[in-house]
Amino acid sequence: MEWKNENNRLKKTFTFKDFGEAFGFMTRVALLAEKMNHHPTWTNSWNTVSFELSTHDAGDVVTEKDRTLAEAIDRLAGPAATN
Repeated sequence: MEWKNENNRLKKTFTFKDFGEAFGFMTRVALLAEKMNHHPTWTNSWNTVSFELSTHDAGDVVTEKDRTLAEAIDRLAGPAATN
C-alpha cells in the first residue's frame, strides 16, 4: 500500500506480527525522525502503527521533508510489516 495524500497529510498504517515488532519499528523511526529533525504524528495500538506526516513549519502541508521521511519509514518497516 502506498502513502495516501489526504487533507494535506501523508497517511499510512503498518501492521506487525506483535507489539514487540511494532515497538521496535517505532523506536527505529523515532531515532531517524530525531536525526532528520522532522517528527511524525503517529499512533500505536498493539501491533499497528499509523502515521500522518505534514510539515508544521510550512503551514501543515505536505513537503519534500514528508516524502523523504515516508520513504525512510517504508525502508525501516521492511518485510515484517503489512499495510
